[in-house]
Order: sequence, then structure tokens, then C-alpha cells
Amino acid sequence: MMQDWFLDAKLGIFIHYGIYAVRSVSESWSFFNGTISYDAYMQQLDGFTASKLNMSDWVDLIRRSGARYAVLTAKHHDGVALWDTAVSDLSVVKRTPAGRDIIREYASALQGSGIRTGLYFSLIDWSEKLYPTIYAEGSVPGDYIHDKRFSSPVDGQERYDLWERFLEFNRSQVTELIRNYGTVDLLWFDGDWERSARQWNMGGFRDFLHRLNPRVVLNSRLQGYGDYQTPEQGIPVVAPEGPWEFCTTLNGSWGYNVHDEAYKSPAQVIRMFADCISMGGNMLLGIGPREDGTFDERVHHVLTELGGWIRTNAEAVYGTRAGVDGRHFAGGSTLSRDRRVLYLFLYDIPREAVCLKGLQVPVRTVTILESGRTVDHHCTGGASWNDIPGIVWFSVGASDAGAYVTTLKVELAEPLRLYEGTGEVIAQNA
Repeated sequence: MMQDWFLDAKLGIFIHYGIYAVRSVSESWSFFNGTISYDAYMQQLDGFTASKLNMSDWVDLIRRSGARYAVLTAKHHDGVALWDTAVSDLSVVKRTPAGRDIIREYASALQGSGIRTGLYFSLIDWSEKLYPTIYAEGSVPGDYIHDKRFSSPVDGQERYDLWERFLEFNRSQVTELIRNYGTVDLLWFDGDWERSARQWNMGGFRDFLHRLNPRVVLNSRLQGYGDYQTPEQGIPVVAPEGPWEFCTTLNGSWGYNVHDEAYKSPAQVIRMFADCISMGGNMLLGIGPREDGTFDERVHHVLTELGGWIRTNAEAVYGTRAGVDGRHFAGGSTLSRDRRVLYLFLYDIPREAVCLKGLQVPVRTVTILESGRTVDHHCTGGASWNDIPGIVWFSVGASDAGAYVTTLKVELAEPLRLYEGTGEVIAQNA
């Protein structure tokens, strides 16, 4: 069930933490795709120490970023749980030198912090023997994707009795997470593509989740039974229908990879974030800790700069809705809930003035959020008697530009109304 807090939050931090950080390999996919053997992948259990993990440091970093929620990988496709699960011995508590219930530390640290608690849970489990017991609905053993021993029956024989036991295994682990770790505000599922909605019994699973927590927010990766869409890595050009969240990595990797130097700059991240909220979505920014629980200094730098911009422009971020599109303004924008304040994002350094087209209500005042300076504005053209607006010009120049994205606060005399027409011949003057 969608909650207002999610629509208002705008920014989340996505933390992929697991044994894959030991050798800087791709989380789960590295053994599934044959980059590394399964046994070599699992040997990373012996090197996972979490020796410098301090959850108060994590919470401080998330808070500095300006994020209002966080999502941590409780269990990825490799099946390694970050909590003390009672239904499996494959956990960092039982099988690694860390010996710590990381989910308990994470959830406890977030309680009372003002940051909502989210947990990622993989529906698929490539280590659990009960999982590869049926094929995806509509497929046959000869299909290439089903030659993978981690996801399909190796002997070609389906065992739906074992599959039902796997579904119960999943429900047991999710129950542990929801009941034993305080309030879980969001569950971020993954892996639904390997089975159909019918095979997952998604309708029943959603009802089960709501019985455990009626207010939990569910992402879209439940074969159509989630609350919001999750476009990944490629930022939408057109906003998805309904609530949505763009998930992306700070560099090119979800988990920590010592070889991945492709970190996005603060300017790039802030621009992407502004684009997301301009279209009414959230951004879930992915970072990966080292196996010891610490983050690269570049993570600290980018998140601190992002948070600084958000704090300066907070009223243009939190609680806003999608602004006007590119037909009306050549930049991003958000709108207050009462539709009386329009926030315009200037991505480039202005030369003389910027313009807003199609505005059908009067402008009261315009200010620059970062400096508080009042901005002059005037209108050219238009034909009010034909309900055709002119162009509103805001007098801003290079000296008004901030370090990243500059925000104009446009206060309107009435709720926003926009002209969507193609213009017409003016046959008479009033």
C-alpha cells in the first residue's frame, strides 16, 4: 500500500553489502554466469569480517546525503543472509568471521533517526536446493536460460512439492525480517522474473505481507503486485505511470568493486536527482561498502555534496510533486502540493534571463533559494482575451548560478494552470 512518506521522501540510499565485497566480484551473478565458480564464490564467506562496521557511521552518511530512507540487501540471489535466520545456516552470523546480525544493527541504528527502514530480499535463492525444482511457466528444459543448474531442475524433472516448500522457506525468512527487526517500512524484492505470478502465488504473497505489516511499501518486482515501478540504471525519459523510483549505482557496480573507478561526480548525481523529482519520481542511489563495512572516500564526498544541495533547496525537494515539462521550461522543476509554488531548476549558467511558457496564472514573487535574492520578472506577448499566455521572463544571470543546480522559487497568485494549445490567429484586440 503506497504511503505518503515514500512520495515525499524523494531520495533513498541503496546499500549492497555481502560476501561479494571480499573479492570485488559481482553479487551472485558472478557465479551464475560462470565468471567465478560457485565454490570459489562461497569461499568468500571465510574473508567476510565486517571488522570496521559501525552502523552509526552508516546512519550519519545516509543523513548527510539528504536521504529519507535506506534499503539494505538482507539477502541477495546467492542466498547468504545478513541476519540470524532460523531456517538456514547460510548467513554471515553462522558462516563468516563477522559473526554479526547485521540486519539487527542496521534496523536498530535507523530507529528514531528519521530515516525509514527498507530491506532488499531476493525471491530467488541460487544456493537453496528447494529452489531449482521447477521451470519457469511456459518454458521447456531445452531453453538456454534453463540450462542453469542454479535456477532449474538439472534432471529435467519438476517437483512442485519441493517448490511449495521453497515458497514456505521464503515466507519464513520474510516473516523473520518483518517481525524481529522493528518497523520495516519498505520491502524491496528482486528476482521475480524467474517464475510467473501464478508460480510465485503473488496475490497470496502480497496478502501475506500485508497481514504482517499493513503499511509496508512494496516495490514493483512482484510480477505486477507491487506499489511502485523501479526503472534501473537508465533514467526514464518519460515518467512511468504511477509512483516510481529510479535505482542506480554511484559508480558502475552495486556491490563494492575495488577496480571500478567510474564514480559519478556530485554534479552528475545532483542533475540526475533533479531530473527524477522533476518527473515525480524518487532516486535510490546505490553504494557498496568494503567487506570491512567502510566506504570509499568518494562515496562520502558525493553523498555529502548531494546532501548539501538538498538542504539548501529542501523546500523544492521534499513533499513536492512533478513540475512542468520541457515544453514549458527548458530545465527541471517541481511543484508544491497546493500547486501555488513552482520550483525551476537551472542546470546551466544563465546568460540574461530564463523563460517559462504557457503560464496562465499571475506570478507574485520570484526568489533564488540559495541566495534568497528577489528576481525581477516580466511577461512578453500573449492575448489574455483569447486565453493565450505570453512568455514569462526571469532576470537571472551568471552571478546567480550556484555550484551545481540553481533553483528559482516562483510563487503564484493561484494554483498552477498551463496553456497546452498550439496558438491561433488573433482576429481582434481587446
